[in-house]
Amino acid sequence: MRVRRPVVAGQFYPADRAGCVRMIEECLPTRLPTDLPEPIVAGVVPHAGWVFSGPTAAKVFAAIKSQQVPETVILLSANHRWGGMRAAVYGSGAWLTPLGEAEVDADLAQVVLREGTGMLVDAPEAHSGEHSAEVQVPFIQYLFPQTRILPILLSPDESAVTVGEAIARAITASGKKAVVVGTSDLTHYGAMYYGFAPAGSGERALEWARANDERVIRLILEMKAEEIVPETESHHNACGGGAIAATVAAARTLGAREGVLLEYTNSHLVMPRGPATDFVGYAAVVF
Repeated sequence: MRVRRPVVAGQFYPADRAGCVRMIEECLPTRLPTDLPEPIVAGVVPHAGWVFSGPTAAKVFAAIKSQQVPETVILLSANHRWGGMRAAVYGSGAWLTPLGEAEVDADLAQVVLREGTGMLVDAPEAHSGEHSAEVQVPFIQYLFPQTRILPILLSPDESAVTVGEAIARAITASGKKAVVVGTSDLTHYGAMYYGFAPAGSGERALEWARANDERVIRLILEMKAEEIVPETESHHNACGGGAIAATVAAARTLGAREGVLLEYTNSHLVMPRGPATDFVGYAAVVF
């Protein structure tokens, strides 16, 4: 059986089981909003190191847990490395983390590939160096020990919406109890690390970045899937525009009518280190 080994354990999250469990438990919220959509069919989570974005991501998984134990979590990943043109499915095998092996739902993968003929390809190699789905898997293993995963990597292009719709059709056709979770961070702000600092530094920079993030968050909450990739390409306010657009399209096709924002923050607010110079935005949304 093909097994993907972790590439950011020990960097983005602990490399040992005890450390993972301890940190997941620290990230999980003590309570959730009462106005969650029912049922939750999808969510958007950030994918930075857990010390920065883990508590934000954990809110989405905890919200799902409050309602159901899905058979499969379909992880729609941002694309930071792969140069392929089509959405890439990790179609079979397992992903290894410090919590053990998470089995890939090979049956659902085949239905997704069939529903998205011409738009998706079974390409496990696309996921080999990508961290954005990997950092979610231990949360799934901890909260849903028997749940399988289906990682799909998407680039920010016009096909993302139709891929998301195909994924939703595949869920319906398969009859499986599956939830779609897309991964993306928001504005990467700062001259030193990101080469993008249109409002300088300090409070003015934080206000500018928040407004920039609010542009794409509004489209997510209003489920305007077709506008998300153009927005993120124009305003540099998400690294996973394709993953977000596909998630929103899938949720809409599955019957969701709006998103609920569970949290918005950024890495400076989570861990201030002097004046705000270089930081990244994070949002947790459920549909």
